[in-house]
Amino acid sequence: MFISINPADGSSREGIAAFTGVQLEDALQQCAQAAPAWRALQIGERCALLRQAAAVLRTRSEEFARTMTLEMGKPIGEARAEIGKCALGCDYYAEQAPAFLADEVIASDAGRSLVAYQPLGTVLAIMPWNFPFWQVFRFAAPALVAGNTGLLKHASNVPRCALAVEAVFREAGFPEGVFRTLMIPSSQVAGVIEDARVHAVTLTGSEPAGRQVAATAGAALKKTVLELGGSDPFIVLADADLDLAVENAVASRFLNTGQSCIAAKRFIVVPEIADDFVDRFRRAAEALPVGDPLDENNRMGPMARLDLRDELQQQVSDSIAQGALAVTGCAPMEGPGAYYPPSILDRVRPGIRAYKEELFGPVASVIRAQDEADAVRIANDSDFGLGGSIWTRDGARGERVARQLSCGSAFVNGLVKSDPRLPFGGVKNSGYGRELSHHGLHEFVNAKTIWIR
Repeated sequence: MFISINPADGSSREGIAAFTGVQLEDALQQCAQAAPAWRALQIGERCALLRQAAAVLRTRSEEFARTMTLEMGKPIGEARAEIGKCALGCDYYAEQAPAFLADEVIASDAGRSLVAYQPLGTVLAIMPWNFPFWQVFRFAAPALVAGNTGLLKHASNVPRCALAVEAVFREAGFPEGVFRTLMIPSSQVAGVIEDARVHAVTLTGSEPAGRQVAATAGAALKKTVLELGGSDPFIVLADADLDLAVENAVASRFLNTGQSCIAAKRFIVVPEIADDFVDRFRRAAEALPVGDPLDENNRMGPMARLDLRDELQQQVSDSIAQGALAVTGCAPMEGPGAYYPPSILDRVRPGIRAYKEELFGPVASVIRAQDEADAVRIANDSDFGLGGSIWTRDGARGERVARQLSCGSAFVNGLVKSDPRLPFGGVKNSGYGRELSHHGLHEFVNAKTIWIR
């Protein structure tokens, strides 16, 4: 049984039954049977259906946004924006897929030689709760338009979001079985990965989950794409526009109540501006309205679950005991719900949990660097490598620093974000492979060489 608990007040909704063995087998078989006809469909027809999915998302935006907010606590304005981003992603791939999938003619010793991009088959997606629609659509839009079929194993605390995503494709007119949501516990995922009817796997989630999925898929010789944790550096140099930097520091750290892999988590500041930045950051953080996520005026809602709040608090408490300075917040809010205030730790250094670990919640770690070179060293002194940002009035300087960061995305004077037009993914323990852009679409196709005399 899957039960969604509203993290704002602890109330629960009627549970949704897990699949029986027969239901799981039926879903796998239905997806496998739908694959040949879906693959054979003209690209223009698949693109038209993807545009219909975008239309469904926009038509039912308010309903889907409310479902998201009630299941995982996302502020309602951010939830609406997430649905809109999913629709934009569908439109983007509907527009670009014909070019992305066109044969690539290459000169060789043949009379004619080319690369044809053909679907792999069925892609299993194992997705998290923090962006319960966008995480799914950024895999599904490119994978499906390329001719693959899709299976979704969503996080157990967002079952209604999981079923709503399947409903989008069904209502848009996708053939039965092309996209199915599997209502199964994590314990059954390995069996699905191993099933011969599944041809590739994509996961967005924690590092331990990524290792388990990669090991299982590797043993079965199946392609994987992993987008795992992050501890993104936010480097503020001496010549930065501090008003712009602080505005984006607040947005990047506290968006989605800080529960984002690509949120800025380590704020690396040089001596010339360190005290001023921390003071401005504190005042801006303390001004954020926190409360009922259905209230349009609130910028932050609760964390998604009480156990996640407890884990975050243990990391914070340990960090303070190890020498970090609590600037603001740094303790759960009183009352019902999984609320945690916007929080800042200063004087974070090696040997403190907040220096190395990902804090998956609304807590910023400030690390003081000696100079620009030291800031780059600190930024790269991490097991993660998802994103990073640099703040400076000198664009050329920012680009030079960006090129030195060990990460999948580096932004100069902008917060790190995913964009359908740009590849997204990480290095080191943040995973491998790419989503979005033509790079993401090509992850789940067979680049087949065809040589003709």
